[in-house]
Amino acid sequence: MPIDLLPDFIRKNYEIHEWKHATTILHGDFPNEWNDIVETLSEFRLKKSWITVGGGRKSKIAEWIDDKLIKQRHWVEKAFDTKMMVDGKANLSPTHKIDCYKNRIALEVEWNKRSVFR
Repeated sequence: MPIDLLPDFIRKNYEIHEWKHATTILHGDFPNEWNDIVETLSEFRLKKSWITVGGGRKSKIAEWIDDKLIKQRHWVEKAFDTKMMVDGKANLSPTHKIDCYKNRIALEVEWNKRSVFR
């Protein structure tokens, strides 16, 4: 099973959803990016102070992940310009920036305090 490629710590401490064989593709075709993600998730520890302090532009969680991936492992924030073609006419479909991007792999960090207290 592809999820078995993840270390025990990640399987036990994270809610994981497989989509379109992403685990197998990342592990096999993008080993450097796979290692960056696995090492970052394995090192992460949620601190109580990060969820009790009021927010700002970015949460402490997002800042920590940015430090690990962007500053230490050379991922970048990336904006994508997309469009949909309908009857030969281009319709812009703007997107927001992706938090972390490297070698065709995009990682979006979503954080919500409510998810911790479910």
